[in-house]
Amino acid sequence: MKKFRFLSVSILMILFQGVQAQHTDVINSNRPGLSMSAFSVGKSVFQVEGGLYGYRENHDIARYNSNGMGMELDFRYGVLLEQLEVIVNFRYQYDKYFSPLVEQTRSGLRSSIIGAKYLIYDPYKNYEEKPNLYSWKANHKFKWRQLIPAVSGYVGMNVGLANDDYAFPNEPVISPKIMIIGQNQIGNRYVLVTNIFYDKITTDYKTLGYIITLTRGFNEKWSGFIENQGFKGDFYSDGIFRIGAAYLLLDNLQIDASISKNIKDTPGLFYGGAGVSWRFDKKYQPVKIEKEEEGGKRVDKKKKDKKDKEEKKRLDKVDG
Repeated sequence: MKKFRFLSVSILMILFQGVQAQHTDVINSNRPGLSMSAFSVGKSVFQVEGGLYGYRENHDIARYNSNGMGMELDFRYGVLLEQLEVIVNFRYQYDKYFSPLVEQTRSGLRSSIIGAKYLIYDPYKNYEEKPNLYSWKANHKFKWRQLIPAVSGYVGMNVGLANDDYAFPNEPVISPKIMIIGQNQIGNRYVLVTNIFYDKITTDYKTLGYIITLTRGFNEKWSGFIENQGFKGDFYSDGIFRIGAAYLLLDNLQIDASISKNIKDTPGLFYGGAGVSWRFDKKYQPVKIEKEEEGGKRVDKKKKDKKDKEEKKRLDKVDG
């Protein structure tokens, strides 16, 4: 049976090998959803994720509407440790705003955030799942360990570079954002990512929210996702649903597309966009894997795992 690989949150190799490395065979992108995965890109790995979007906003009660386009750009870099990643996010927008008394064109940075993410707990650390070379069924049965999520913590700062047209009244120049990230690998096809965040904590516009993303791999190139985001604050609360897909052009290059719609009409929002993710990992040094004993001889664990997987793949084809 053919093995599936995920594009947006590709950690399958990590889970099967039990290796502590964050770097994966194929690019591990947070796009096209808005949730953040628990795993970093890997030490000394640089990754850029960006896209263009168009949107429409209508508020029947306030009697205004706006439409325009924007650009999202994320820079990710693994520093010091495999588990640590620095993330810089920018969002630029251009739109036209209409109301009974105002008609204007706006443009500028809508948000800018600098933060860092650290993997706190990996349920597969120091754990090795050895394939059963004689049973396809044993290798594909449900495993309770899948219910234990990998957990990361994120700390960031909203930096007051936003255009006055998009900033809240009297909003502080700097405000913190914190987040807890959970990630589950479910079988060979699904990844579930959960983000719980508290944004702009020290301001009058603090917001508590969550993002839940379920990604499914269809084959080695295609994946799709569904996502729900909810947030609640004194100034604004809402819920948003997203769907989309990603396609792997190369191991280090992915393209994507998605659409979003909220559940309210005060205002009603609709977004659609497409993007690309690219990874530069030429400077990445694979994590050293300890050798283990086998039959009284010292064996390179990486080579042994590769041999086991090749044998398992051969048996899967025979069973299939």
